[in-house]
Amino acid sequence: MSHPPYCPIPNTFRQNLIAGKQLIGCWCALGSEITTEVMGLAGFDWLLLDGEHAPNDVLSFIPQLMALKDSASAPVVRPQWNDMVIVKRLLDVGFYNFLIPFVESADDARRAVAATRYPPEGVRGVSVAHRGNRYGTVADYFKVVNDNIALIVQIESRKAVAAIDEICAVDGVDCVFIGPSDLAAGYGYLGNPRHPEVQDAMQKIVTGARSHGKPAGILAPVEADARRYMEMGISFVAVGSDLGVFRNASQSLRDKFSSKQN
Repeated sequence: MSHPPYCPIPNTFRQNLIAGKQLIGCWCALGSEITTEVMGLAGFDWLLLDGEHAPNDVLSFIPQLMALKDSASAPVVRPQWNDMVIVKRLLDVGFYNFLIPFVESADDARRAVAATRYPPEGVRGVSVAHRGNRYGTVADYFKVVNDNIALIVQIESRKAVAAIDEICAVDGVDCVFIGPSDLAAGYGYLGNPRHPEVQDAMQKIVTGARSHGKPAGILAPVEADARRYMEMGISFVAVGSDLGVFRNASQSLRDKFSSKQN
């Protein structure tokens, strides 16, 4: 079967994710197709287009997907919430890879899986022609798409850590992703994900995922943290964000010409 380049069937990103290959990515939070296009030139394995903590919606996501059509980076989307209507719209505009926030139970995980699958495996609503299937021109789309959706669930609370075994056992969950900031807040250490108790919780997540043969991921914009987490066995790692890179580089440039250095 023949498919155009930007229609990821087969989804090699999902295949590599499930295989536990090291996949290094970056967050895109600026909501701009220009900055996303520039990020797409860098050669990251994947780029997260954020809808939870960034000013994005379906209409701003589309030009960013267009900007990544020629990029080697796989687009991953984080919707605002684990909501079947939101997920349905993101699927229809062309996303195949999902990071679902705040999954706390097996029921939450099953709901996320169902939202990304057509019946009988799920509850995704059917549109015959949309951007995700090149407006109806991918003839076998309905037969193969269920097996080509990557689903990553975000673990970011005490309740989720306690239920990690049940969450990882859900068929269709491909990876669990640690939200370090929210996890730290949930354990009473807001702003301190390096606290030993939080680090222990992270290890429980990684161990739970490994026991089910599933990879774990994390956001780690500090290099030393990222390398430590990779040594811990985390293979799906975001090492920064467009916002952080832009802010830090801007400040560094200004500091080079600061009057304090004259």
